[in-house]
Amino acid sequence: MHSERQEGSPMRIAIDAMGGDHAPQAIVDGVLRAAAERADVEFVLVGDEAIVRALRATWPRNVRIRHAPEAIGPDEEPVRAIRQKKRSSLVMTVQMVNDGEADACISAGNTGAYMAAALLYVGRMPGIERPALAPVFPTTGSWGALVLDVGANVDARPQHLLQYAVMGSVYVASVEGVKNPRVGLLNIGTEATKGNELMKAAYALLEQANLNFIGNVEARDVLAGVADVIVCDGFTGNVLLKAAEGTAEAIFRVLREELTGRWTHKLAAALLRPAFRRLKARMDYKEHGGAPLLGINGPCIKAHGSSDARAIHNAVRQAIAFVERDVLGAISRQFG
Repeated sequence: MHSERQEGSPMRIAIDAMGGDHAPQAIVDGVLRAAAERADVEFVLVGDEAIVRALRATWPRNVRIRHAPEAIGPDEEPVRAIRQKKRSSLVMTVQMVNDGEADACISAGNTGAYMAAALLYVGRMPGIERPALAPVFPTTGSWGALVLDVGANVDARPQHLLQYAVMGSVYVASVEGVKNPRVGLLNIGTEATKGNELMKAAYALLEQANLNFIGNVEARDVLAGVADVIVCDGFTGNVLLKAAEGTAEAIFRVLREELTGRWTHKLAAALLRPAFRRLKARMDYKEHGGAPLLGINGPCIKAHGSSDARAIHNAVRQAIAFVERDVLGAISRQFG
């Protein structure tokens, strides 16, 4: 169980230095940015000490390295990996939260292994039946939208979706500063009678709950910012996530092809480059850092596997805000 930080002691964030497509360089670079920004926070890079230490001649006083001799690969079977590699950087990072040695943890590594380790070593919060992976989707009309669940649990029951809605609302209000967040239920139509039995039962629970429930939301409207919290089962949410990522990649790929095909297009592209950069920044997951594992009894942030230094820096900011704004306490009070 996660131990509360003693009053007066510095906040400590544990980061899996070996997880992710660009580890350990991107992880180290992102943490160093955060360390320069927050001298009052201690950062622990967990990974192969010889490899990590060799990346830099000198280290800030608020960054230290904890040696982990093993690493979990992206394609390893999650449960087997965390049981066989207990001295891996991912497992040791999570264990630091469980042991009270860190106030929050971050990994860009194997998503399934990270979720399994968080469940095994940190555990669920009292009153929460299923945790949820909750990334922020970029939107055109607002700060974004928190979508949960996107894969922590493939199957769900109506009460799980209600718990997701409550946790998501607390997180958005606490970390993003959104007052009275709008909650939408992802469905195949906006009418209350739409969907399968799970959606219909979940709609009834959400309608009766003390939430700003706006009703059903269709997938095509998610990126338009119609709601601040989008609730769905993990199977549907993961399909939505992968479809959105693939669509964004395809659009930018086609734009590059079209704007570099002819010299006239290249000239237009040069003039529009600042606008394209702003567009890419608005739709880039790196701006939000990572996805919290809500319902876990400790702040655990899952960074995107392809995170660069900027994404890791923002994931650290996210973890710090999670701790400073006592998101765990706020969620606990809703289920107490």
